[in-house]
Amino acid sequence: MAVKLHRCGNGWLKISGHPCWKVQKALDEQGIAYEVVPGPWPGRKGRTAVIQGTGQSSYPAIEFEDGSWYREQSAEMARTIREGRLMEKQGAAQR
Repeated sequence: MAVKLHRCGNGWLKISGHPCWKVQKALDEQGIAYEVVPGPWPGRKGRTAVIQGTGQSSYPAIEFEDGSWYREQSAEMARTIREGRLMEKQGAAQR
């Protein structure tokens, strides 16, 4: 099952401290299939899908196949992924 990683449009930006890259790297390390959905960056205008899904305009955010979303601070998201608990977040209310 693939999830969608909504992240800033700077996919080339692989700076270890960058929030989007932290989460993407954790997904890679765990071998989790995902599709990158690059969004507008900088600025928060136009992030309608993320806002509708999470109630926030911040990246990164994960959208599950069932239409539910997961969004926390990137360090917490990366920890959740590395601990193998990502799918526990599916269907959970994140707002």
